[in-house]
Amino acid sequence: MAPAAARTLKDFFEDTSTSPADYDLILTGDLGEIGKKLLLELLQKDGIDISGNHDDCGLMIYDRNNQDVHAGGSGCGCSASILCSVILKKLKNKELRNILFVATGALMSLTSAQQGESIPGIAHLINIREFS
Repeated sequence: MAPAAARTLKDFFEDTSTSPADYDLILTGDLGEIGKKLLLELLQKDGIDISGNHDDCGLMIYDRNNQDVHAGGSGCGCSASILCSVILKKLKNKELRNILFVATGALMSLTSAQQGESIPGIAHLINIREFS
């Protein structure tokens, strides 16, 4: 999923002539600790640094210092829970004004897995901005 998120972000920045600095927060869905590190590494290779304003819902959903969750959360529930609670509240309170939300996932197929095929990752990006 990290390669899909990296490509989606790279394409978005190129298509919109924007940079990570234009956004208060760049939020990925459920990459967890390992996926986040890979995402940052992949983007760095393309000269894109999101480390200053990136977070991942899979890392935000738990208190990793006090809960034994290892690399963080996984699954679409992380994205929905964090977006609908923490992030929308911050947008409403004007703590955030312009965010990129990159939902990540895997296109699971029982047939492909049984045939030894890889599992493709996917990432959908939306830009959420405050309304005046």
